[in-house]
Formats: sequence, structure tokens, C-alpha cells
Amino acid sequence: MSGLDYDLDDEHRLFRSTVREFAEERIGPQAEELDREGRFPLELVGEAAELGLLGIPIPEEWGGAGSDTLAYALAIEELARVDSSFAITVAAHTSLGTTPILRFGSRQQRERWLPDLAAGKRLAAFGLTEPGAGSDAGATRTTGHLEDGEWVIDGSKMFITNAGTEISALVTITARTGPEEISNIVVCNGTPGYTPTEPLKKMGWRSSDTRELSFQGCRVPEGNLLGPRGEGFHQFLEILDGGRISVAALGLGMAQGAFEMALAYAKSREQFGRPIGRFQAVQFKLADMATEIEAARSLVWKAAWLKDQGQPFAQQAAIAKLYTGELARRVCNESLQVHGGYGFMDEYPISRFYRDAKVLEIGEGTNEVQRLVIARGLGL
Repeated sequence: MSGLDYDLDDEHRLFRSTVREFAEERIGPQAEELDREGRFPLELVGEAAELGLLGIPIPEEWGGAGSDTLAYALAIEELARVDSSFAITVAAHTSLGTTPILRFGSRQQRERWLPDLAAGKRLAAFGLTEPGAGSDAGATRTTGHLEDGEWVIDGSKMFITNAGTEISALVTITARTGPEEISNIVVCNGTPGYTPTEPLKKMGWRSSDTRELSFQGCRVPEGNLLGPRGEGFHQFLEILDGGRISVAALGLGMAQGAFEMALAYAKSREQFGRPIGRFQAVQFKLADMATEIEAARSLVWKAAWLKDQGQPFAQQAAIAKLYTGELARRVCNESLQVHGGYGFMDEYPISRFYRDAKVLEIGEGTNEVQRLVIARGLGL
């Protein structure tokens, strides 16, 4: 896609088709069971890795697919169209877990960690949120101090994705390394003093791995510092800007999936002697959904295009993330309404989508934080 050309090229179309086929044929049949059991889809993650879906925007030099942000957004949209728990596993690993090492790591750090992460053999996590520091990320209380050539880390992180699976390799955490200084430090799984809790029980995203992380006298090599000391705050703000594109794509995909369910149900469900899709009340709901989803896709694609062009994209990413997060919740709600009583039953996937949607107004920056970011971008 170049300039104002909104038509995908053949390569992007083929890639989107490949991801859609994988999502529908492999993830879809298992999504309900995985959600019910709260089970991490280890085998499916392996299959996605074989397709190259765990390193889409990572350069080939480091074992990734070397594709662009638009292709990455297309993949997340197609995965979320079927199961957003799986989509966030891929998005958190790529945008939040792997990208900090790609962007800020030394060549030695990249050589050490990126090949397995980009290939999807191992998963990466990003530890920013704490029990007392969510939207106010600058209130980080986890500490790290140098002692005999090692960082000694104490503190905790909350709501961290991908940190405790069988293939989790590492987490990059923010820690106070001085009175007015926040740095990023890589902590490998299995390091003494680093303990992920049992998986947290959640309303939605149940097959995604989410845990609290505890650090008690956890010692890692001084060389695990990611980028310059004291630059952690600026680093994670940059990472969050890029991550918002993938979460916006996730909201778009969820809205698309919920809309398609409502449309199919409206055509097949009969009341008063005809399909409910013949009634204006239902038609207007579907028309509004289709309109808003089309607008959302333009927002997401533009944010991805700006990033790929090397242009400022933070404002557009925040706009896309805010809009698609609220859109996913609205569309899932209206889709469930179209389903009526059946939509309230877990045997229909719209029930899972409805539960999953709410987190998109909280994670990766709440709606309120997105509005603050957008307002600042307006010079307010």
C-alpha cells in the first residue's frame, strides 16, 4: 500500500489468506475448548511459528520474516477474527517482548536472543505494569542496583503476558536503577529469585498466559541492561506506540469476527415467519457495524503505513487503538443482542468474544490514557 492506495498488493493478499486459513482451520475448532479450560495453546503456537507468524516484522538477519507493519497488522486482525486470546499471544510476544531487544539491544544481545524469539521457538514478555503502577507507569517501584557486576532486582510486575509458558525465554522489565532513573533489564526464565505466579484467572483472554511476576534478590549479569542506563522510560513509551498498532488490529479483527457472526445469524434465524435480517431494527445494527469496521480498518492501516514509511505514527496509533477498542466492545454487544438468548450461551462463540472485548479498553493503555496521548498530540 503506497500513498492513498488502499488496495493490498498480491503479496499482502496471499499472506492474509494464509493466516485466515490457519486461523479458521486450526485455531477456530479448538478456541472454545481452550477458553473453557484456560489452557495455553502450546501446539498451535508451534504451528504458527512454523508459518513464520511469531516474527513477522523482525528482519531476516535475526531469523524473522522481514515483513512490514501492515503485514503484521493483517495477521493480528485475522487471528483475532477467530480468537483474540491467540492474537494477543502473538502480539505481546512480537511488539512488547521481542521488539525492545531488536530496537535497543546490542549486537551481542540480539545474537543471543533474537533468532529463537523471531522463529517462535521461545516466547518473550514485557514487564511494565505493577500492582501499584498501571496507567502511571512512571511510578515503577521495582528496583535494580549493581552489585559485583550484577543487577540485583527486587519488586513485582502484574498482568504480564507470555511470562510463564513452557517456552517462555525471558522478560524485559522496567526497574528503578537510580533516584530519578528507570532502565530496562532482561531477566531470563529460570533465574534464581525470579518467580512467575500461577496463571491469573480472567474474565476473558482465558487461553492467554497472564501472570504476576515476583523478583526477590534476583541477580542477572550487568550486560542484561537493554540500551543505555536511565533510558527505560523513553524506551517503553516508544515500544507502546508500536504495540498500539497491533492491539488496534486485534480490536478490528474482533469486531470483524463478531459482525460476521451476527450477519450469518440474522440470515438464518427466523422469527415471525421470516429471517430476522429482514427486520429494519436488525438491518440497521448490521449496517452500523459494517460502516464503523470499514472506518476502523482505514485507521489501522494508516497507522501501519506511517510506521512503515518512517513517519511519525504515535498519534495515529493512539487514535486507532482508542477507536477499535471501543468499537470491538460495541460490535460484540450488538452482535450478542442480535443472537438474543442464544448469544448468552457459551456454546455460541459470541459469548467468548463479548467477554474478551472489554480488556481492549484497558490493556496497552486505557481509553483515558489514549485520550491523553491524543490530546497532547493536539498541543493541549
